Amino acid sequence: MSLKGAPQVDSGSNGSPAGDMTLTVLGCGTLGIAILSGILNAISSSSADSSPSTSGTLTPAANQEQQDIPNGVPSRFIACVTRDASAKRVKSALSSHLSSVTILRNQNLKGVQEADVVILGCKPKNLKDGILRENGMQDALKGKLLISILAGTAVESLEENIYGSVLSAEKDPITEGRCRVVRVMPNTASLIRSSMTVIADSTPPLSPSQSALVTWILSRIGRVVHLPPYMMDAATALCGSGPAFFALMLEAMADGAVAMGLPRAEAQTMAAQTMKGTAEMVLNGQHPALLREQVCTPGGCTAGGLQVLEDGKVRASVATGVRTASVAASRLGRGEQGVNGPR
Repeated sequence: MSLKGAPQVDSGSNGSPAGDMTLTVLGCGTLGIAILSGILNAISSSSADSSPSTSGTLTPAANQEQQDIPNGVPSRFIACVTRDASAKRVKSALSSHLSSVTILRNQNLKGVQEADVVILGCKPKNLKDGILRENGMQDALKGKLLISILAGTAVESLEENIYGSVLSAEKDPITEGRCRVVRVMPNTASLIRSSMTVIADSTPPLSPSQSALVTWILSRIGRVVHLPPYMMDAATALCGSGPAFFALMLEAMADGAVAMGLPRAEAQTMAAQTMKGTAEMVLNGQHPALLREQVCTPGGCTAGGLQVLEDGKVRASVATGVRTASVAASRLGRGEQGVNGPR
């Protein structure tokens, strides 16, 4: 797949020629498929317009990051899985892009060896199974970017898992013969290039070329923000788990409308469009509280409905759900099991 209008580099970190960088997804599950699909769809439509795909209003800093074009971008992709069923799922989901995608089953080392950039998409518990400790994996990762989307898993935990130790903050992993680990949290809306992806700040900072490449990859699938590492568990709960929370609320609104006589299909579409329109207004600068007040006329139907929701502690329940998911993400990152057991 050619990339028209994209600046090229002399070679990738594995010696690949200019314009032929390879991106490998190690543990290509639901989110990995969504990311690959979003990137591939973005690249397919980028020949006429190479600018990042965004909606709403970005902060000036974020807008500047979107304008940073890396010297080289991936044009070949590898999806690493362990089961035949997973391989078939990837093949089906990426059927229109198979000329650019190689699917490897139980060949993680090969996938990493051939990559310039690796996205780690397995479950946190798979780290204990040694997915990054396979013989030859350290050499395969040397000098490369390892972008982790593992919930609750800090960069230090990944370095410890791969190398048995964590470098001091003043040392550059690349010059020390290691890979450069970057922690990010996208969500499943990557599939339609509407993800809210959070990139954790790195210490020491990424080089300009590394930062541009990471931002370019993730801005192909939606909106990007940068936050300190200690905020990543909360970001995982809000952005990673958020689509499920919003889907539940959307479903509940549609259920209420169906109970009052609306057809199911129309009720679902109306609820989804109403949620989308409200979100767009907030992204364009409207504060949620002011937006709510604008709709809520004294003595009106909205005021009555909101009173029932407040009596039912919907606000508190949703906030508690995000907090609980944040704590669970942190515990999952430590390899704990049964994180959602009785409290």
